[in-house]
Amino acid sequence: MSESNLGGKRAGAGRKPNYNEATKVVRIPESRVIEIKDYLKTPKKGNEIDDIRQFNPVTKLEIPMVIERVQAGFPSPAQDYIDKKLDLNEFLIHNENATFIVRANSLSMLNAGIDINDALVVDRSLEAQHRDIVIACIDNEFTVKRLIVDVKGCWLKAENEGYDDIHPVDGQDFEIWGVVTNVIKKFR
Repeated sequence: MSESNLGGKRAGAGRKPNYNEATKVVRIPESRVIEIKDYLKTPKKGNEIDDIRQFNPVTKLEIPMVIERVQAGFPSPAQDYIDKKLDLNEFLIHNENATFIVRANSLSMLNAGIDINDALVVDRSLEAQHRDIVIACIDNEFTVKRLIVDVKGCWLKAENEGYDDIHPVDGQDFEIWGVVTNVIKKFR
């Protein structure tokens, strides 16, 4: 038998480490592979969206919900009556497979109540409609804006006078990535 040069370890062969740490296998839908690879390759440079994570409601936490509503004006007598328990997963998430949490990274939507570091709950399964707050991808950069649909087409409105609206032009990559359904804001 002749000796083969095939097989075995070869210098420079195999996958090259991109990071100096252990890696982890992640299962994603086949239809999303290219999109996710493109996102991972996109250089991060002060985009308005920071830290996109898929929502994974693995725990169930029920929080007591008081039956009485709180007055924003003149206070009313308090009632110590708990109506039921509220699960935040059920309250915030309608389609867990298409829901992501995204952190805002600018003040362009300040007048809509979205501040820097607010967590935006984004549902990709919803079809965006006029006046929805959406996550859009424009030339491979994410932004959060209000979708305006008019006779000329659709454009993105900033909810802060210090920021420009975005009117996509021909040849520009423009995609509505998802609809913002909730904002999670910390006060303390």
